[in-house]
Amino acid sequence: MIRVLLIDDSALVRQLLSELLASDPEIEVVGTAPDPYVARQKIKALNPDVLTLDVEMPRMDGLTFLDNLMRLRPLPVIMVSSLTARGADATLRAMELGAIDFVTKPQVGVAEGLKAYGEELITKVKAAARARVRAREAPSPRTGRERLALEIRTTDQVLAIGASTGGTEAIREVLECLPPDCPPTVITQHIPAQFSDSFARRLDASSAMSVAEARDGLQLRHGHAYVAPGDQHLEVVRSGALYYTRLNRGEPVNRHRPSVDVLFNSVARACGRNAVGALLTGMGKDGAEGLLAMRQAGALTLAQDEKTSVVWGMPGAAVKIDAAQHVLPLNQIAPYLLRVRKAA
Repeated sequence: MIRVLLIDDSALVRQLLSELLASDPEIEVVGTAPDPYVARQKIKALNPDVLTLDVEMPRMDGLTFLDNLMRLRPLPVIMVSSLTARGADATLRAMELGAIDFVTKPQVGVAEGLKAYGEELITKVKAAARARVRAREAPSPRTGRERLALEIRTTDQVLAIGASTGGTEAIREVLECLPPDCPPTVITQHIPAQFSDSFARRLDASSAMSVAEARDGLQLRHGHAYVAPGDQHLEVVRSGALYYTRLNRGEPVNRHRPSVDVLFNSVARACGRNAVGALLTGMGKDGAEGLLAMRQAGALTLAQDEKTSVVWGMPGAAVKIDAAQHVLPLNQIAPYLLRVRKAA
């Protein structure tokens, strides 16, 4: 039984989340709290397995509480966020602080939407209960970043990265270790449409590369990374010696749009052996078949190892079907990519 504590200043949201979670026999809502001060006492008394945490609350905001919690008593936390630019920034900051995943605020009164929302919430609570949570360490200071004025040149290699649960931070860790003249990088992270631009901007702020949300028809350039917009599939297509982005709103694949499989399959078709694929932490299996297609097309393929993954679903699925040539801890992926590049 997974014991859940709900923290939200809205009595209606607390009641709604309680009812949705109570529909699953493997989950027990052991308590609720209207603010972090009450939550702190209930955590001590009830010893929950998973918390859901609102961002904006009276007396102490959710981010301050999360920061303290991850330093003093790390627990799996799912953020409950509003679909606004401010909510997106706060949620991505929560991922930096150690939250496992997030859901958006429930839309009260829409029966079909609530059913799908309940399924998503239950799935993420169960994944969080199995996730690896670590005490937060102080980030190492960065000494600034250098960006080079790069000429447009014939594209000779493309790096494709896919991730889901835990991926916002995993992708940031990889990108911030890559040089400003890195080969073009395309990224699919499972994320809502309202969050993807904020995610790209946060990556841009911490990376020596230029990172932006992808637009349709962009030429891939060295020193640039392109993030799939939420609710659109990102693909790579080739024209002559150059590669371009292509966006579409095709059907979800593996229940996701954007889908990592869609990206990886397109890279396999367009780039063949002139590509590297890296599948990072995430729930489910999206990206595993695409990574296999990349390997079969001659690309170098990597998967994050189980120990450093928040959830070893997607990379684990890739390892199971022999899609990954190398299985590496997260902190070794960027250094390995740099060694491969130098060797080439």
